[in-house]
Amino acid sequence: MFGVGPGLGAAVARRFAREGYAVALLARGESSLREVHAEISQSGGSAGVFPADAGDAGSVSAAFSRVRAELGPPEVLVYNAGAFHMGGILELDPAAFESAWRVNCLGGFLCAREVLPSMLERGRGTLLFTGATASLRGGARFAGLAVGKFGLRALAQSLAREFGPRGIHAAHVIIDGQIDTARVRSMAPGRDASTLLDPDAIAETYWQLHQQHPTAWTQELDLRPAPEKF
Repeated sequence: MFGVGPGLGAAVARRFAREGYAVALLARGESSLREVHAEISQSGGSAGVFPADAGDAGSVSAAFSRVRAELGPPEVLVYNAGAFHMGGILELDPAAFESAWRVNCLGGFLCAREVLPSMLERGRGTLLFTGATASLRGGARFAGLAVGKFGLRALAQSLAREFGPRGIHAAHVIIDGQIDTARVRSMAPGRDASTLLDPDAIAETYWQLHQQHPTAWTQELDLRPAPEKF
């Protein structure tokens, strides 16, 4: 599970841990990983903490080497890492733009390369990628997010076409709306919960994607709260 934070990442980690999976918790911030690890452990689940920078190839490789050594070869990859630098094209710093692309897109590629060999050896595996509204359209001042998310979507499609016939299920999930987290709530106190995506409900969808029979695989789906306009 790459991109474990207090919202969706934590919810997906808890959902898979509940099914008996040993969950590898990966993200750049170790403190958030420790919080989720403690929560899973207190519930009787199994998890390991592996700090890593999604946009750095060496960091990703080292983290997955530890994952394989401590927990075994991954059966499921959930890539939930994301970065966003808002600004117009003439305002965005090139280094910040590249940094966001590395997290939003390159990291998914690096993680897929780490888990695919063992999945191919077993003849099965699941790759799940978290997208956003920006995966489908680039808005003004949103190039710092959309370019990477467009790329991640393309990566998921390419993986599905190349490795689906070999037993690997690659799916891309478009989160079309804001996820209900403490940070989002603090930005809009009193906001109606029905206008936000429940992270546990999203996590349930991720679990269902992993459980799909190979004769009826989903490659892409979109999730949004009922009142959301689209």
